[in-house]
Amino acid sequence: MAGRGGGTGTSPPPGQGVGAETRRRPQPQPQHELAGPGPAAAPRRPPRAERRQRAAWMEPAPRRCPAGRPGCPRRCCRRLRWRRWALAAGLLGAAAALALYAGLPEPAAEPRAAAGSGEVNVLLWWEPFGRPRGTADCRRRYNITGCRLSSNRSLYGEAQAVLFHHRDLVLHDQELPQPPPPRPPRQLWVWMNFESPSHSPDLWALASIFNWTMSYRRDSDIFVPYGYLYALPAPRPLVLPRKTRLVAWVISNWNEEHARVRYYRQLKEHIAIDVYGARGLALPKGNVVETVSAYKFYLAFENSQHTDYITEKLWRNAFAASAVPIVLGPDRANYERFIPPDSFIHVDDFPSPRLLAIYLKFLDKNKANYKKYFAWRKKYEVHITSFWDEHFCKVCEAVRAAGNQIKTVQNLASWFES
Repeated sequence: MAGRGGGTGTSPPPGQGVGAETRRRPQPQPQHELAGPGPAAAPRRPPRAERRQRAAWMEPAPRRCPAGRPGCPRRCCRRLRWRRWALAAGLLGAAAALALYAGLPEPAAEPRAAAGSGEVNVLLWWEPFGRPRGTADCRRRYNITGCRLSSNRSLYGEAQAVLFHHRDLVLHDQELPQPPPPRPPRQLWVWMNFESPSHSPDLWALASIFNWTMSYRRDSDIFVPYGYLYALPAPRPLVLPRKTRLVAWVISNWNEEHARVRYYRQLKEHIAIDVYGARGLALPKGNVVETVSAYKFYLAFENSQHTDYITEKLWRNAFAASAVPIVLGPDRANYERFIPPDSFIHVDDFPSPRLLAIYLKFLDKNKANYKKYFAWRKKYEVHITSFWDEHFCKVCEAVRAAGNQIKTVQNLASWFES
């Protein structure tokens, strides 16, 4: 995660006005440090103005936290900064602000365009990870018409939805721009995030700011998974690439504290594993799918274990490469909401890594049993989500389908971390 900040460090601490800051000067060095060898000069009592200056430098006024915490920690200030910014932009409005603090019901928003009518304008407040992208052709790629995507903030007043990418929101939280003009009554603010809760800091500061969520979570307002299966119009014969190797793993973020690294270290004691990436072999031309397709099994180990957090490690690295995924992530039941139960092997299916290794060696010698893990391929194909074009286009589709529905996400952290 890139460092946060961007401030110059010249702002006065909470509880002190600007005037107090401008009166301060660097503290004069003690006389004996400037004088060099020789007898020390007789101490003198500094003038009243100098005493006041020194006191202001050494003993600043106590910092007060608006939330009642001593020392005004950044956590508290960040929540207030975002809430004030959202209120100034007109996200909640005066009546909704009262509802936020007094528990009153929110007022209904002005109705949006009826479903299926008109053009939908979507504004991207920050380009994800600061990387500018061309405009997606939603009609050609996803059959979504009437979708206008832009990162030009001058179009704020025309946007039906504004997207805020969580990583960039956290990065820029201390250098937020001046609030935009008052929010149009029908405009929606959408929180967008595709990292797991373990890698999504400061969620607690975003309560009652956004209208919608967009993530890999199935219960998001706009659900965009890393991939999915779709039915073929007719069954097809099963053809697998030639398999010459046993187990592969591609990893870029090596962390000894992660469950996946700990499990790998136990598993490799009982079976050979070819590791590519951070601590292993170089990928030929960086091609994951082509490399993994020579292996029978792939370790689709997630960097953290959370509800619905099933990433490209399964969809692309394993499924697209026609390797049987060995998964470590949410529980088996969670995987089975998205893929057939006989399409993968879960580490929880075995009491120990040693027994898993024995089973993999068994499948290696029994072709018929191994091929059962690909029976689903006769009826389904894999779709791998395209970052970020598909996500932006999905917002247009969701806005048009929502009609007059309106809400505010009251506790983002409680939902996403559940």
